[in-house]
Amino acid sequence: MKKTILLSILVAVNAVAYEPTWESIDSRPLPSWYDEAKIGIFLHWGVYSVPSIASEWFWKQWENNPIIIDFMNKNYPPGFTYQEFAKDFTAEFFDPYDWANLFQLSGAKYVVLTSKHHEGYTLWPSKHSFSWNAQDVAVRETTDLRFGLYHSLYEWYNPLYLADQASNFKTDVFVQNKVYPELLDIVNTYKPEIVWSDGEWEAPDTYWKSKEFLAWLYNESPVKDTVVTNDRWGCGAVICQHGGFYTCVDRYNPGVLQEHKWENAMTIDKHSWGYRRNTLLRDILSIYELLVTLAQTVSCGGTIIPIFRERLLQMGEWLSINGEAIYSSQPWIYQNDTIGNTWYTAKPNTVYALVLEWPANNVYRSEKLFDLFQTQDVAVYLLGNEQLQASVKNATVEIIFPDKATVITLDNFVGYTFQRDINVLFSEKG
Repeated sequence: MKKTILLSILVAVNAVAYEPTWESIDSRPLPSWYDEAKIGIFLHWGVYSVPSIASEWFWKQWENNPIIIDFMNKNYPPGFTYQEFAKDFTAEFFDPYDWANLFQLSGAKYVVLTSKHHEGYTLWPSKHSFSWNAQDVAVRETTDLRFGLYHSLYEWYNPLYLADQASNFKTDVFVQNKVYPELLDIVNTYKPEIVWSDGEWEAPDTYWKSKEFLAWLYNESPVKDTVVTNDRWGCGAVICQHGGFYTCVDRYNPGVLQEHKWENAMTIDKHSWGYRRNTLLRDILSIYELLVTLAQTVSCGGTIIPIFRERLLQMGEWLSINGEAIYSSQPWIYQNDTIGNTWYTAKPNTVYALVLEWPANNVYRSEKLFDLFQTQDVAVYLLGNEQLQASVKNATVEIIFPDKATVITLDNFVGYTFQRDINVLFSEKG
């Protein structure tokens, strides 16, 4: 009787080992989920939320900001210290299920929590923060949101940091005993898929041990295959040049296509990242301003991080119809068209036009689409599957919009069905 022998061959493939050099670290591909996500939520929440005046830089600005000085003189006794605010940071209205649901409804795909800002107060029971920490921490909810952590490298008044600073960073006691072990702690304990570094600008990356940490993060950490990082790892030629995605400056929005993945870290409150009890309505970006920023950012290859309930729900409502033009999209050959304030994204066989101003007399015109119509048999739809009439005249594409919103401005779109017709897609027939 003939016998059959089955062989099982195990082929070992050596994974890439990243060295603690920028050349090696920068060679790591960005995990695909981040490029596909497009929209995230940034949460600045800490002891500064108790006085909730001026901004999250409350403690640093206390000595010379007249608004803060006046507030403290009127409401707190002489000699009151910033640390004394911590006892009132009880988060008595914190509802993690409500927060997680809100973030899901907003259309965001990831959330980044400020684990420690520049004052040094940690939102987890850190073993390295000298009792300057919260005992209860934010909860990772059972949603499809990716979870990330913001972490400030420097601390304004930490005596270890001030001693290193006085030595012109020739000593690194603060990093060895505080920063580095703390970064390892939050990654091993909470497994964030985004490590958003900040507070790097006073010292070089060699002082912060940034390359060593990133090499460990990419090689050995529990999130080594999925984690993404930003570019704030040291002063000088690091920001906007090294790291995972580039942030460059706060509220970065170049308006043109970038070669490297970037993020627009912007705020809904025009003046602060944190909660301010004296915020005025005019300080809050409108949903139209947010949608314009979203269209510009995604069209140019970026990702957007906003923050606040009403605006997030409005954005989620818009994305429930128009998200096809945002999520997993790629920049097109053109980023924008000045006619009609239009921004473009693309997927295979489809171009999306994010039209931010309703065209006069319902006739939309575009010069950038001319070549597409000359080389392809194109069908034009509003998102929602309503086909539109299109023609080419004098090297310009003309598309007839439905007579639905000629008397409605975009500032008033929210709450009307007209908002659902803001995106047009062009698909190759066949």
